[in-house]
Amino acid sequence: MTSISVPRKVFQGVAKRADMFRILDRHARRPDRFAGALSAIYAGEWFETDETSYTYMLDILPPLWMLAPIFTMREFMTGSVTSVFYAIRIDDAVRYFHTYCDLSDPNSVEAMRSAILDRETRPVRAMSREERLEHIWSTTAEDYRGYAGPRWPKPMQGHRTVMLYGGKEGTLLKLLCTLTDDEIAAKLPVHLRHLPTVLAA
Repeated sequence: MTSISVPRKVFQGVAKRADMFRILDRHARRPDRFAGALSAIYAGEWFETDETSYTYMLDILPPLWMLAPIFTMREFMTGSVTSVFYAIRIDDAVRYFHTYCDLSDPNSVEAMRSAILDRETRPVRAMSREERLEHIWSTTAEDYRGYAGPRWPKPMQGHRTVMLYGGKEGTLLKLLCTLTDDEIAAKLPVHLRHLPTVLAA
């Protein structure tokens, strides 16, 4: 489970349109999807996309509001949380980002923009453990990820699970948050496996 709505990068690299739509609702199969407020699950998630996807989303519906290169979608994901798209100049290049912001907080859109700038302008390319886990969740096919059900101990129920290949032992289901470093590396694409673990300050 995601517990608090702090800014968190959920995909490494640039998500093209097909990737973007898959990532937009990474929590579609949550067992409690319609059971209450899920704002904290979505609010704070962000990832980079491309100009084509940014323009496509701008053209789907008139935005709820638009301020220069930032616009918000008219349709809300849950409660007061909706998609916000940014075009941000970083190192002399315009880059495009999608976030979920809780518009009940008037500072959320600017806070997310600041968080993205802070993360993407750090001098060392790195990934935190949390970013590695979120990337794994975003890129694992629906058939190989899910949520711990009633067969799991009560404290674990509802937490995210992923399927792992266990060699001679076959496949096994494990809580996402309990993956070891080796298991994380095995689930990541090769170009992300050996990045520094600690983000530069």
